[in-house]
Order: sequence, then structure tokens, then C-alpha cells
Amino acid sequence: MTEPVKYVLDESRLPKSWYNLMADLPSPPPPVLHPATKKPVGPDDLAPLFPTALILQEVSTEREIEIPEPVREVYRQWRPTPLFRARRLEKALGTPARIYYKYEGVSPVGSHKPNTAVAQAFYNREAGVKKLTTETGAGQWGSALAMAGAFFGLEVKVFMVRVSYNQKPYRRALMESFGAKCVPSPSPETNSGRAIWEKNPEHPGSLGIAISEAVEVAATNDDTKYSLGSVLNHVLMHQTVLGQEAMAQMEMAGDWPDIVVGCTGGGSNFAGLAFPFIGAQLRGGKKVRVIAVEPAACPSLTRGKYAYDYGDTAHLTPLVKMHTLGSTFVPPPFHAGGLRYHGMAPLVSHCQELGLIESRAYTQTEVFAAGLQFARAEGIVPAPEANHAVKGAIDEALRCKLEGTARTILFNLCGHGHFDMQAYMDYFAGRLTDQRYDEKELAMALAGLPSVPA
Repeated sequence: MTEPVKYVLDESRLPKSWYNLMADLPSPPPPVLHPATKKPVGPDDLAPLFPTALILQEVSTEREIEIPEPVREVYRQWRPTPLFRARRLEKALGTPARIYYKYEGVSPVGSHKPNTAVAQAFYNREAGVKKLTTETGAGQWGSALAMAGAFFGLEVKVFMVRVSYNQKPYRRALMESFGAKCVPSPSPETNSGRAIWEKNPEHPGSLGIAISEAVEVAATNDDTKYSLGSVLNHVLMHQTVLGQEAMAQMEMAGDWPDIVVGCTGGGSNFAGLAFPFIGAQLRGGKKVRVIAVEPAACPSLTRGKYAYDYGDTAHLTPLVKMHTLGSTFVPPPFHAGGLRYHGMAPLVSHCQELGLIESRAYTQTEVFAAGLQFARAEGIVPAPEANHAVKGAIDEALRCKLEGTARTILFNLCGHGHFDMQAYMDYFAGRLTDQRYDEKELAMALAGLPSVPA
């Protein structure tokens, strides 16, 4: 009898709680600091941006946070998501490795992002909030929050990084289909955006700039809160539903990963898959190699400095200690727009400092080549961001082939590329080239890191 290639959990196995890695870490990450006083922030400092429930989750050290039933009810529309054994890819590679992937592209917007968007919209609605502002890179997060806002009766305004706004019109249309307003960033609508837009109306933008615009709107309007799609602890925690499901599905397969791979921009999909496995390891379970894969054109983990920095370009946000390229760094306009962020989630950064994860960076053309190899074997065209995880998994499988070792590899296919076909067309036409950041610009951005007393 042929072993199955698809592992599907019954709806009753949908996780009832989010997992909080903070409970199992050997040491806590450095505190978040107020940008003016350089002292640790308190709940009141975050209140203009987030509802109380999310602030409490952000600072929680409880291992499990119960998922509200209205959130689980929405999750059931697509969760639990399937886990696949990539047998045709294994055969194409000629590897003894066993390759599995968790597929988050089955969500209504085609990515993992609704796992936190639905939760954030729910808590804001419960707090009486009427409007949400946010930023988006490639548009996966913006479309997820737009959908969640429609479900819970919230107005949503999305500042979309300008280069992606132009590259990905269908993502923009998807947000508007759910009723959100989508604005190219930098824009003339905010003080922080206007300062850049007036100098260069065609500025490609960055997630740091878009965050500044969204935060400014939320901070200056009492009926509006800010919603973030990655980086913060509560966002990463919401994503752990996918890692918890993957653990149950690996048990169904009678297997367990030796290697876990995820793409990283801000860190949410990576943490969602990896954190439950890291936590199990910290509690005495099997040791797992965890690999974060990022773009060579925006390499915060592999080239960034571990230091306190602002999460946005206009310096409106608190200071967090993370691997950063500097808040003023503007990455080149490569197609994986969801990975064009100057910093890495503080909790992911802390894990690297503790030696719990390793990181590597790949160029744009090599990850697209890997994505096409995967698509032609498995039948799913990955999003440009997910291609980085595909490349990391393929490299590990080829290493197993070279060494003659039959390791188990698990990666997160965090979204499909159906809205990214222009990028594939550019690749086929030879127009998709490897983008290089300016070393001088990086040096200037790092030189401008804020001074924080020891």
C-alpha cells in the first residue's frame, strides 16, 4: 500500500490555544524601550496603538493563550491546513531525504496572514474600535486584514509599499474587494509620508516608511488603532496554530523533522512553524535544526546588527532590540515584497542570539529557480516569499543526497503565487535580476542606530 502524501486533520483538532515561546526560553529577550525616555515601556505607552487584550498578549509569559471561539469559528473556514509529503520533489532531486511542507495557501487570501489578522480584528472589535490602519509589503497582510475587517465590521486603511503597489495590482484589487482603502506609500496623506513623497513622488517606499504612516494615523485618531502583520510577539504567537497542527500531522505520518525551514522578513510565518518545535525541544524533546531563510537584498539576520532600533523610518515606534539594517535603510525593489523589512522580529532575533536557529540568505533568481522546480514537481506555484523556504529545503535535501543521509525536512509553504505571476513572467523574460543593496547606504543606516545606555 502506498503511503499517503497528504495529511489532513479533522476540524476537532484545530488548536484551542496559541503557543507562547516566552514561557520556555532560557532567558527573556531585552525589554522594549520608550523612544524618548529609553526606559521600558508600559501598557499605557502602547494603548494609543493597540487594544488592551493584545498588549497583555504582547507581554505575556503564559505558555498557552486561549483562542476565542469567534476566532476559531473563522479559522474553521480553512483550518486545519494540509501537510504534504513532497514525494515527486524528492524523486526529482534524487534525495534520500523526506520532505514535508505545511501549505498555508489554502486560506481565502492565499497565505498564512489571516491567522493573526482575524485575531487582531476580533480583539479590536471587542474593544469598540471602529477603524484599523496598517502597512503591507507584497499585499498578503493587507488583504488578510481587509478580509478580517469585513468579517468584524471594521474600516481598514492599508499603506502599501509603492513598488509593490505598482507591481501587484491584483493584491490591491483584492483589498478593495473586501472594502479596504489602499494607499501607495510614501503618500501625501501623512506628515511622515509627505516629507519623503514631496522630495520624490516615485520613491519605491519601504515597510519602515509604510509603518510610520499607519502608526501616525492611528496615534492621531481616537477611533483608530494600528495593526501589524509581523514582528511583534502577539503576532508571532497567533501564527503558532500552523506549527501546532504540523506537529500533530507529523505524528500522523509517523515521522518528525530533523530540519525545519521557513522564509523570514519580519518573522511571522517562520515563527508560526518553528516556535512550537523549538518549545518542544526546550522542554526536553527531540533537537531540531531550525533554518531561517531571507533575501540577500535585505539580509537582516545575516548582515544586520543586533541592536536597539526603531521599527519604522520616522521613529514613531518604540525601540526594540533586533537584528536590523537600520531604520532608514531602503531595500532595493525585489519581488518578494513581504520580506523587504529592515529588521527581524525581536523574538526571532533573540532565538538566533541563543543559538536556537541559524540563518542564510539567497538571491532573487536562485529562489525563483527553486520555486519553479518545486511547482513542476508538486503542482503549486509558490509566492516569491515562500520560494526562499523552498530553496532552503531543496538545499538541505541535496546535502542529504551528498552525505547519503535520510533526514526529515519540514518547511512552511506560506502562500501561493497566483497574484505574483508578473514576477514569474519577468523571470521567464530575463527581466528578474538579482538586486543589490548599496553598501554605503547600509553603513550609513547602521551608523544612525539610536544610542541606548547599557
